[in-house]
Amino acid sequence: MFCFHASTALEDLGNGVKRRILVHEGQMMAVENIFEKGGVGAMHSHPHEQITYVLSGRFRFTIGDEVHEVTAGDTLHKNPHVMHGCTCLEAGTLIDVFTPQREDFLR
Repeated sequence: MFCFHASTALEDLGNGVKRRILVHEGQMMAVENIFEKGGVGAMHSHPHEQITYVLSGRFRFTIGDEVHEVTAGDTLHKNPHVMHGCTCLEAGTLIDVFTPQREDFLR
């Protein structure tokens, strides 16, 4: 399956964050998140396993009890049901991969 960037919709989530649903098939889903400086990904948890790749920018991430600053090229893993969130320190883009798919994003 192919996902052409030009044919995907960009959704404004507020708080300086925009989301673009990319490929979602089978048990996996890829999502592009674009952050303005100061944008916040509020603390939350979900039953999905998640990997985040920092494509660009600089972020302060909290995963469980750990807090780290991450930049382009860094990768993060979030286990199901673990609280996590971030603050964007320098405008950038994150690529998230979820399994299973985030059905709540597709509604």
